[in-house]
Amino acid sequence: MLRIAVAQFNATVGDLTGNVERIVACAAEAKARGAQVLLTPELALCGYPPEDLLLRPDFYRACSRALADLATRVDGISIVVGHPEEHEGRCYNAATVIENGQQKAVYRKIRLPNYEVFDEVRYFESGSEPLVVDIAGVRCGINICADIWEAGAAELAHGAGAELLLVLNASPCHLEKHQTRVEVLGERVAATGMAAIYCNLVGGQDELVFDGASFALDAKGVCRMRLPAFEEALGIVDYEHGQLQSAQMAEELSLEAEAYKALVLGVHDYIGKSGFKGALIGLSGGIDSALTLCVAVDALGADKVHAVMMPSPYTAQMSLDDSREMIRQLGCSYDEIAIAPAMATYETMLAPLFAGLPADTTEENIQARIRGNILMALSNKTGKLVLTTGNKSEMAVGYCTLYGDMAGGFAVIKDVYKTLVYRLSRYRNTLCSGAPVIPENIIVRPPSAELKPDQKDQDSLPEYEVLDAIVRAYMEEDRSPREIIAAGLPEADVRRVVRLLRIAEYKRRQSPVGIRITPRGFGKDWRYPITNRYQDEF
Repeated sequence: MLRIAVAQFNATVGDLTGNVERIVACAAEAKARGAQVLLTPELALCGYPPEDLLLRPDFYRACSRALADLATRVDGISIVVGHPEEHEGRCYNAATVIENGQQKAVYRKIRLPNYEVFDEVRYFESGSEPLVVDIAGVRCGINICADIWEAGAAELAHGAGAELLLVLNASPCHLEKHQTRVEVLGERVAATGMAAIYCNLVGGQDELVFDGASFALDAKGVCRMRLPAFEEALGIVDYEHGQLQSAQMAEELSLEAEAYKALVLGVHDYIGKSGFKGALIGLSGGIDSALTLCVAVDALGADKVHAVMMPSPYTAQMSLDDSREMIRQLGCSYDEIAIAPAMATYETMLAPLFAGLPADTTEENIQARIRGNILMALSNKTGKLVLTTGNKSEMAVGYCTLYGDMAGGFAVIKDVYKTLVYRLSRYRNTLCSGAPVIPENIIVRPPSAELKPDQKDQDSLPEYEVLDAIVRAYMEEDRSPREIIAAGLPEADVRRVVRLLRIAEYKRRQSPVGIRITPRGFGKDWRYPITNRYQDEF
């Protein structure tokens, strides 16, 4: 029997010393639990994705030293560790098998992904050879992440004599991706007849969140182990005579739970790994800032979150009351700073230049920018990072103000459609033991920026159900406006939304990085030109 330990841990990009310590600790625990081999995630030694660190020769040298150090510190258990490798002038995404203090064998990733958020062709060359190693009498083939997403690499390992497939992964989450992974690995299992163990990274890295959710499939494609999503875990799987056994089978998450946990982990790791002292949030009494505040408190603790309400003459009393109630429930620090004096000063300063011109969005944007200045001043003084509160629907069509509500360091719900914001707010309230933390008023009232009297979002935008459907079809699915209209969405709304989406590119390019939870976010996997005269097909 071979006992495999699956180290689903939170690596930090560039923290070679810290990552080695985590692997050493996982190996000690795995050994104590009777495991003969420890499987780690893809590029576990350096964290994923290292991006252009991989263009630096000194980075490869440092990783080589860290790998050698790791080998000397572990005995009595084999380790399969992911790391970048420079070999004979070529760079690879590699996995080394360490045994008895020695680097026994190296596998080099064959399939290099160059789509969505991945650009490994920029950094690595493809390996070409399978690797099969004997561990406690079991012939183990090694694959790395994208190797299993199409036929080839797993079949090579099987052809070289492998009976069990060990897969190192750094697969970032998007909603409901786990089932896709199971289906894809199941195809490799069906093609080879091998059982397979999938070890995935967990943790936040800039806009990406890795959900873990590692699992194991037996030779019939039946799931025999599943580790929890969005948390560190050490899984134990026994392999004997082609069969897998494990006592660990975590529950699968609902879509709302998956999205919320991804946001919490993303905020926790971005703030923590970047060294900020906490978070600042501009609270408005609206649903976006309410959800963002909940995520921040759940991620960091109430003691590290400071909310600021900045009412204008257009702010409803309901907004103030609901914001105060949220603060009472959550227990974070809070201030109110009225912006009417600053608005009056701007009006006086600009009056000679604006004489004879009607009021328009200029005056509305000034309010947003006053608030942005206040938050950034507090950030400078306190060392806390401003979390912006704009959602994906707004980001898509530019319903946001540069240097105003877009001012900040991290965009928590940048990839969350407005319709999902409502679902997540109700989900968060189900986690409360007492009164709901997000007041019902915030959820049911018509959304408004409150920048002029009786303003509503739908004065400027289609209903969010329609808006989100158009954006999803155009942006995530690359469907033409003609196809979107043919699918039944109103032509006038399609034309309007597509136009707004295209002209807002210059704003999005200047927005803070934000957490990605959909198959395509406005970040690494959206690279449209700002200056662009292409005419869509209508």
